[in-house]
Amino acid sequence: MKPLLLLAAMFISTHVLAETSVLFIGNSFTFGWGSATRYYRAESVTDLNDEGIGGVPALFKTFTAQAGLSYAVFLETRGGSDIQFHLDHKLDVIEQRPWDEVVMHGYSTLDPENPGNPAALVASTAAMTAVLRKQNPKVAVYLTATWPRADQVYPTGKYWSDKTLAQMTKDIRHGYELAASTPGVTSVNAVGQAWLLAIESGLADANPYDGIDAGKIDLWSYDHYHASAYGYYLEALVIFGNLTGVDPRSLGENECAGFELGMSRAQVSKLQQVAYEQLRRDGRLAPAPWVHAKSAPPKPCSALK
Repeated sequence: MKPLLLLAAMFISTHVLAETSVLFIGNSFTFGWGSATRYYRAESVTDLNDEGIGGVPALFKTFTAQAGLSYAVFLETRGGSDIQFHLDHKLDVIEQRPWDEVVMHGYSTLDPENPGNPAALVASTAAMTAVLRKQNPKVAVYLTATWPRADQVYPTGKYWSDKTLAQMTKDIRHGYELAASTPGVTSVNAVGQAWLLAIESGLADANPYDGIDAGKIDLWSYDHYHASAYGYYLEALVIFGNLTGVDPRSLGENECAGFELGMSRAQVSKLQQVAYEQLRRDGRLAPAPWVHAKSAPPKPCSALK
C-alpha cells in the first residue's frame, strides 16, 4: 500500500475506533410515534430493523455532533414491546457487535398485563444486561424511566385513574431503580421526572383533556399517551446529559434540532433548563451553561461543520 493511502487508512481506522457506539433498544417511546421526530434525520443513525427510523436516537446524535462528540448511534425498536420481546425475537440483531453503551426501556406501565408491577422489567433487564455484557463486559447500560401517561391518569378505569401524574411518575421511576440494581446497569435516565418538572415549572400543561393553557406546551401527542415533539426532545436532552455528562444548556437556545422541529428559542432554552435541573437533582453532571457573545438566528443542522 502506498504511504499516503496507508496514512489515510490509519486515520480512518483511528477515527472509527474513537467513536462511541450506542444502541437504543425500545418501542414507540424511543422511535417517536405520533410526532415529527419519528423519521427525523434517519440517515444520521443506523436502524437495525431497516424501518427508516430517526426518533430520539437521531436527536441524541444531533446533540452529540453539536457538542463535538463522536458517537455512532444505532437503534432496534418495535412498537408496543417490552425488553422481553427483544430478548425473545431480536438477539440476532442486538448481538451483531459489542456495544459501548446501551439505552433501553420496557413497556410504559412497567408490565402490559400487570400495570405497576416491576417484576418483569427487573427480570428482563437482568437477562438483557447479561447478554450485552457477554459481548462487552465493560458496556454501560442505561435504563430510561418513561413519562406519566395522561391517558392512564385522567380517564376512568385505568390503573392510575384515582392517582396523579406525580404518583405514576414515582411508580415508574421506582420500578426502574429496582431494575437498575442489576450489576452492569450504570444509571437511570429520569425522563418521567423531567416531564413532571416541566409541568410543575409552568412550561408544560398538566392535563391535555381540558385543553392546553395559553403559553404552555403539550408534552403528549394527540393520543395523550405518546409524546409530542416537545416530549421526545426533552427525553433526548435527558439521555444526552446523562450519557455524556454535558450540561444540556450548553447546546444553546439556537440548538438546530429544536429549530428544525419548529420550536421557538425560548422553548428550546426552557426544555434544556428542565433537563439540566433533573440531571442536577440526580447528581449526574456539573453545571456548564451556554453563554453567547451576541444574538444570532438559529440554523438548520445541515449547516453544522
